[in-house]
Amino acid sequence: MQADGWQAMKPGAVIEQRRPDGSLRHLITLEDLARSEIETLLERAQYYVREVGQRPPASERLRGVTIANLFTEPSTRTRVSFELAGRRLGAQVVNLEVQLSSRAKGETMLDTIFTLQALHFDVFVIRDAEPGVLSHVAAHVAPHVSVLSAGEAHLSHPTQGLLDALTIRQHKGAISGLSIAIVGDIRHSRVARSAYHVFRALEARELRIVAPAALMPEAREFAGCRRFERLEDGLVGVDVVMMLRVQKERFAQSEVPDGDEYFARYGLTAARLARAAADAIVMHPQPMNRGVEIASEVADGPQSVIRAQVSNGVAVRMAVLEAVAGGMAA
Repeated sequence: MQADGWQAMKPGAVIEQRRPDGSLRHLITLEDLARSEIETLLERAQYYVREVGQRPPASERLRGVTIANLFTEPSTRTRVSFELAGRRLGAQVVNLEVQLSSRAKGETMLDTIFTLQALHFDVFVIRDAEPGVLSHVAAHVAPHVSVLSAGEAHLSHPTQGLLDALTIRQHKGAISGLSIAIVGDIRHSRVARSAYHVFRALEARELRIVAPAALMPEAREFAGCRRFERLEDGLVGVDVVMMLRVQKERFAQSEVPDGDEYFARYGLTAARLARAAADAIVMHPQPMNRGVEIASEVADGPQSVIRAQVSNGVAVRMAVLEAVAGGMAA
């Protein structure tokens, strides 16, 4: 990130996410949310869930609110679902490909934000590859403005964590009591970190992380999780298998596992899934590398809830937008 005239927030620094009255103003991380806050968001999200083929939910709850989606990294599912969520709540939504805008001409992120504030934007939904950018922006926006994370570097992806939790609740009931395995490139995964925070807050019985040594997080991270380097061992008896994409763009080419070799050791096949509980569900945040992280017979099989995750993304983002911006509506 270019210098904005202030020292950027250190990666991992947590900005105060609540207003003085305790309501949620920003959502940058799930790390400091209480179980009750998470459950309230999930219950509201469930209210907005519709089966595919049904008419989608519609509301005027955010009429008069203007939302900017600012993405400096490519995105399909997250950007589209935030756009749909805002529009279905009655908000005005503008999508900005930041790498194609004035920032590419030398304008700093804060200058871009201040320009949009002057145009009466109320909510900034930001995805950025630089750690600390979202907290930095949240620390400098006007008091009425909210900042939502659509994915921050490798650190967090809070709405993904919430939609993962919602999907599990729909298929398994309460998360407490479940054994959950997160498998793959955990070291570079913001999805894994937000999943860890939400599953821990909702008191999962057991959390496991499964990865080759090069893709394991540092020892200080994922406290309390059981660690496995053999997929076959990490899957035994689990209720939920969450596969992760190998994020080749986040580490040196020399460290990228060969696709065939990775699949041979860590790809989820039907035979390996059979080591989990008989009614285990399979998840993946997408995009999927079929034949690398997961076999098509599993991704499209009866235990897969991957499409439900996509559908739940809109409902969760509607709940979050409503929570942070509902008081701004005309």
